Amino acid sequence: MKIRNRGEIEKSELNMTSMIDIVFLLLVFFVMTFKIVELEGDFSVRMPLGESSGVIDPTDLPLKLRLQADADGRLASMSLNEISLGTDFEQLQANVISLIGTSAPVEGDEGPEIEIDSDYNLRYENVIDAITAVSGRKDGNQVVKLIEKIKFAKPRR
Repeated sequence: MKIRNRGEIEKSELNMTSMIDIVFLLLVFFVMTFKIVELEGDFSVRMPLGESSGVIDPTDLPLKLRLQADADGRLASMSLNEISLGTDFEQLQANVISLIGTSAPVEGDEGPEIEIDSDYNLRYENVIDAITAVSGRKDGNQVVKLIEKIKFAKPRR
C-alpha cells in the first residue's frame, strides 16, 4: 500500500513561557504570604518564692492607673493603685517615682509594668499626658526612664 501525501511530519512543541511565568508567580505569592510563627511554650513566668513574708512589693504587680472623664471628655480624676491623685500629672509622676524609684532595673528583671484603664469618652491628649508622666522625665539633658511596659485595659463606656 502506497501513501501518497508523504509530507514532513509536523512536530508540535509546547510553549513553556507561560508555565514558567505561573510558577514564578506562585513562588512569589507563597514567599510574600509566609508568616513565621513563634515557638509555643516560651513564656516568661515569674513564680513566687517559697515562704514569703507576706509583704507584697507594689512593683511586682502591674500598677493600675485609672483615668476618669467627665461628660465633656475632660479628665475628672486619676487614681494610681486606688490612691486618688486629682488631675495633676506631676503628682502622678511623683507617686510613680516614689513607688518604683529612679534606678535602672536589674538585668533579667523586666522592670515595673502599668495598666492604664480609662473611660471611653476621655480625650486622647489626657491619655498621652498620663503615658508621658509614667514613662519617664527629663533631668537636664538626660532622660530618666521610669516605666517602659505600658498596657491598656478595655475602655469603659
